[in-house]
Amino acid sequence: MPLTGRWTLTRYLIEQRRRYPQASGELNALILDVSLACKALARIVSRGPLGAAMPAGGGINVQGEVQKPLDVLSNEVFVRMNEWNGHLGGMASEEMEQPSQIPASYPRGKYLLVFDPLDGSSNIDVNVSVGSIFSILRAPASVVENGRDVTEADFLQPGATQVAAGYAIYGPAAQLVLTVGDGVAVFTLDPDLAEFVLTQANVQVPVDTQEFAINSSNARFWEPPVKRYVDECLAGKPGPRGKDFNMRWIASMVAEAHRILMRGGVFLYPRDTKDPSKPGRLRLLYEANPIGFVMEQAGGRASTGRQPMLGVLPTGLHQRIGLVFGSKNEVERIERYHREPPANEAPAPLFATRSLFRD
Repeated sequence: MPLTGRWTLTRYLIEQRRRYPQASGELNALILDVSLACKALARIVSRGPLGAAMPAGGGINVQGEVQKPLDVLSNEVFVRMNEWNGHLGGMASEEMEQPSQIPASYPRGKYLLVFDPLDGSSNIDVNVSVGSIFSILRAPASVVENGRDVTEADFLQPGATQVAAGYAIYGPAAQLVLTVGDGVAVFTLDPDLAEFVLTQANVQVPVDTQEFAINSSNARFWEPPVKRYVDECLAGKPGPRGKDFNMRWIASMVAEAHRILMRGGVFLYPRDTKDPSKPGRLRLLYEANPIGFVMEQAGGRASTGRQPMLGVLPTGLHQRIGLVFGSKNEVERIERYHREPPANEAPAPLFATRSLFRD
């Protein structure tokens, strides 16, 4: 096979490491193991109903959601491919109520791995793109020095402390999107080489857009700033924005994030009043933070609507939160709408200047 001249993920990580001569190479090795788990899942997902028998599903995970067989298998793949390498102090996942400890037979390392092993799995039966989301944090010194078991508190770090993050998307092509804090790179799985190959470097999210993504079936539960933003977009060119917008909704956040990364847009899954006990639907540690880190590194913005996403101090392993991300100018507009006092929506008095008796 002729060489293409493209960098593999391995070479990309080596070139990144050369910028830091003191680096040990452990982070590189950990990312390569994460990518191996993504390769395995890309293969499994691509087989669809032709694949081998799946493990039993149907259980209820910590989120109160019914687990599909692929959820269980995907979680197992991530755990087994990363627990042995000596680079981790522990792991946490959407599918596990408590952190996963590194078996005593394996050495422990200085990083923590949090992940959503199969985002968008509710769409797997209809062949919509799904993916895996991951975030790498530094383990506390006491985990590294004393080898103690990890606790939930060890993972409660704001998104700004992430060492690396990214996602894999399993679509027409399997791709890995990665940031190590120096921009965002996209790798495409070459089935001939069985390697992720660099296909886009220094990806930038356009600062302006004419696309937004939101689940409009929740419109009656939206807070006023979100309703205002969507109403203005739907008003189109005659409205206050002076341009037409397209609305998208895939119900697979990895697919939404990838579209926005490639061509711009804004994604909203905001806090609403549908269930007052939940301050949002998406999980902070293994969904909002890694996607937020990718977006910010690509020149976009990620927010709760009220504050920068990467500055939120987590309070729980499976904490839920509202999330807005994408093109910077649109996210900043939504943040501004949250800061402004709500408009007075009371009907105009009968004898006001625009009453029934106007000239």
